[in-house]
Amino acid sequence: MALHKTSGRAGLGFALALSTAGLWATLPVAMKLALEQIDPLTMTWFRFVVAAVAVFVFLWARRGLVVFVGLDRRAWLLLGVAAVALTSNYVFYIFGLDHTTPANAQVLIQLAPLLMAIGGVVAFKERFTAAQWTGAAVVVTGLALFFRDQLGTAVEDADLYMLGSAFIVAAGISWAAYALAQKQLLNRMSSASVLLVIFAFATVVLLPVADLAAFGGLDQLHWIALAYCAANTLAAYGAFAQALVHWEMSKVSLVLALTPLLTVAVATAAHAVAPELFEEVRVNLLGYIGAVIAVIGSLGTSLLGPRAVARAAE
Repeated sequence: MALHKTSGRAGLGFALALSTAGLWATLPVAMKLALEQIDPLTMTWFRFVVAAVAVFVFLWARRGLVVFVGLDRRAWLLLGVAAVALTSNYVFYIFGLDHTTPANAQVLIQLAPLLMAIGGVVAFKERFTAAQWTGAAVVVTGLALFFRDQLGTAVEDADLYMLGSAFIVAAGISWAAYALAQKQLLNRMSSASVLLVIFAFATVVLLPVADLAAFGGLDQLHWIALAYCAANTLAAYGAFAQALVHWEMSKVSLVLALTPLLTVAVATAAHAVAPELFEEVRVNLLGYIGAVIAVIGSLGTSLLGPRAVARAAE
């Protein structure tokens, strides 16, 4: 199977990657609200069910299900890797949250886009210009400052932190494996077809641990939060998959690295609007400095690709 090549529409790829980061940034706020009345595994199962049904209907209406008929063994193997990896990512992340704080989890899960970037360069022969490598270094520096600020106040129990950290690291590795498999599968299938298999697999695997009776106890507010979490799953992964169609994986990963910073912004706004529902987010001066540096680096990396450098030299 030949390596996947992007469409070259870098602007669209950047917009889709940024949309993905924005959607993932709003997710923890809705999840925190929904988790007041439903457990994490049941909520995750519900998100996959809704996404699987929606994608199935979409593909059925467009006669897109026929793609599965002609798949060879290697394609099915990659589909299996993607499905197991993304489901594992969700499960490991949930267990990680049980043993550490959301701030620590957001820090450590950034292993995922970093591994994705490395995979894009190594496995898909993607390349960065010197300006982009500089931008990547700026992103890492900014994130390091921001994460140092958050870690300085987040760790209270070293043993729980280490256990939770191990789960989150496993989640990051699993997600990177999913992303690499998804990227290669785009040679043979649409992003929606890949996601259908993943969502359906996760729905079946998580069903035994889902507490279906819990849905009867949800009030209107928590149903809205849960529905948003489900819609977010579909929209975010749809945007992410399409971003890989149009833009290099290594560059998509750098935009996704901004997700923790966007999460802080969303959580801060949520607290300002409804302080009785959402906790205050504490970010010190060092954290804000890191956030600004990371944003500048990410934008620079996105805008200074090979084509942009070539145009500037003309």
